[in-house]
Amino acid sequence: MNIHGVVENIVYRNDENGYTVAKFSCDEKMYTIVGKLLQINVGDNLRLEGEFVANSRYGSQFAFDSVEYVYPTTLTGIEKYLGSGLIKGVGPVTAKAIVSKFKEDTLAIIEFNPLELEKIRGISKNKAQSIGDSFRELKKFQATIIFLQTYNISINMALKIYEVYKEKTAEIVKNNPYKLVEDIEGIGFLTADVIAKKMGIDPKSKYRIRAGLMHCLKDNSEKTGNTFIYKKELFLQAEKILGFEEDECLDTFSSVIDELKIESQVLDFFVNRHEIVMLSRYYYLESSVAQKLCLLKYMSVSQNYDVESDITFFEKVNSIKLHDQQKNAVKTAINSGVSLITGGPGTGKTTIIKCIINIFNQLGKKVILLAPTGRAAKRLNESTGVEASTIHRALEIDFKSKGNFVYNETNPLECDAVIVDEVSMVDISLMNSLLKALPRDCNLTLVGDKDQLPSVGAGNVLDDILTSGVFEVSMLTKIFRQEDSGLIITNAHLINSGKMPVIDNKSKDFFFEQRTESVDVCDSIMELITHRIPNYLKIDNSKIQILAPLKAGVCGTNSLNQKIQESLNPSSLNKNELIMGATIFREGDKVMHIANNYNLAWKKKNGYMIEEGQGVFNGDIGYIYSIDRQTGETTVWFEDGREAIYT
Repeated sequence: MNIHGVVENIVYRNDENGYTVAKFSCDEKMYTIVGKLLQINVGDNLRLEGEFVANSRYGSQFAFDSVEYVYPTTLTGIEKYLGSGLIKGVGPVTAKAIVSKFKEDTLAIIEFNPLELEKIRGISKNKAQSIGDSFRELKKFQATIIFLQTYNISINMALKIYEVYKEKTAEIVKNNPYKLVEDIEGIGFLTADVIAKKMGIDPKSKYRIRAGLMHCLKDNSEKTGNTFIYKKELFLQAEKILGFEEDECLDTFSSVIDELKIESQVLDFFVNRHEIVMLSRYYYLESSVAQKLCLLKYMSVSQNYDVESDITFFEKVNSIKLHDQQKNAVKTAINSGVSLITGGPGTGKTTIIKCIINIFNQLGKKVILLAPTGRAAKRLNESTGVEASTIHRALEIDFKSKGNFVYNETNPLECDAVIVDEVSMVDISLMNSLLKALPRDCNLTLVGDKDQLPSVGAGNVLDDILTSGVFEVSMLTKIFRQEDSGLIITNAHLINSGKMPVIDNKSKDFFFEQRTESVDVCDSIMELITHRIPNYLKIDNSKIQILAPLKAGVCGTNSLNQKIQESLNPSSLNKNELIMGATIFREGDKVMHIANNYNLAWKKKNGYMIEEGQGVFNGDIGYIYSIDRQTGETTVWFEDGREAIYT
């Protein structure tokens, strides 16, 4: 169904995704329209395609999924359109003067003969030309976005594409829609393939095969964390995603890989007689990390500093006795350019960190404590009593250079030593950024558990450093932190050794509940979080974290989160809500940020001072403090005291 009319009032607008609610006059009737629009101004003349839907809260609405900008033809419409602020340099007063002079020819004059506007008082030659340029750019912009929307490309993505290709967007996309995969972040092969099929592009086109291979390479790194893939496996994956029969296009695959090598997009070589392929960026990242680590190792002048007396003093002050493994780890860290301390839970890694900090302080060295996530940094701060920061925050995001860091090889951190905890979670890209920001004579101590899962991002940094045999490694095996009746640490080591854990529900920290039906599992979880654990441990429900292996299903995270919300933070007249798809966000909800956002602003009270910054990262946990019913703006308070507003 189509309706054609004018935007009379904008009720709600989310500039991030384009979602709009507006009052719309059509055939002397007023409607409420809802949908996604790239731009909207009062006075816009639009032709919308969609259908009327009944909203239980707001009544009848016209939900549109397609839009066409129609330029007004009446004098009132033209004046309203020009005065809306859409065209740079034209406001309501100027719009009225232009329409009074040129009447129905106004838009044609602006587009094809803008210098005529000099006849209007207050419009110079330069301003007249600028108005014409702005109007023509706007027309191209709107036409391009509408063109992209015909292929079901979201407004956000359409904006990204236009930002890269500008007025050449339609030409480039028509010629090779698969180019989007390489040039536009967030567009994958499947999206480009849908566009290409609509355009009738040959399924065996070289463009398509190239995009399929690049997709498999990126997918391999993003989903498995591997920085390379065996060539045979790459070709098998490409055949599957492209829908080819076995060995149907192997020659073309090889030809495309050769082209990508010439363009420095990929590299291939033999490792242990197996041919592998990797994206060039990961090769150079890994090479850079290896070189910088070696530089730190060999640039540091080994002092062979005798730390025995310092260790003895530390033991006396803290009323503890270090094991020989711990003492050796401390000695190695103090006297090495790069050292690695690894061990499972309860092996005394935190105690070693505290001792290393103490000795560096005695030597007058400035130490920086880092961790990959906000939660890990907070835990490190609490356990050592020394300020700790996330790696991202220490390096500081440089917003002028789109996600790069302020501290780098030309502007290194001011420090003598850096200790990174939970290093198993650091991916190759973040490690490279950190190493580039370290002074050449800096002492680097990496601490982590080799048996933990590797980072979410590509690369297996901790394990690669460990197995390289180049750097000093302190392997901790002696277990210290094991409270009476506690089984968590014991069972962690048993499982790592391939042995069955001890199941003893008389333990105070490790329990096993056997259930066979999903519904029973879910009911047990709800009973545990609402009553049993809070009563047993005398803690608040918010201190409990539930881990589930899947998102879907009765016991998946989606279902569990909904049930937990209903139970622990139910709907109330005193709590504002925001509905986004199938999810309800409610004041008081515990939330997690799940993708790095380098531009999101935050502020934090620091005594009488207000600290401000930008950047919220994957894994940051907080609570919804407030939701604005009118705008949907949501204020989140994070565990480390930062406050951020989400649009």
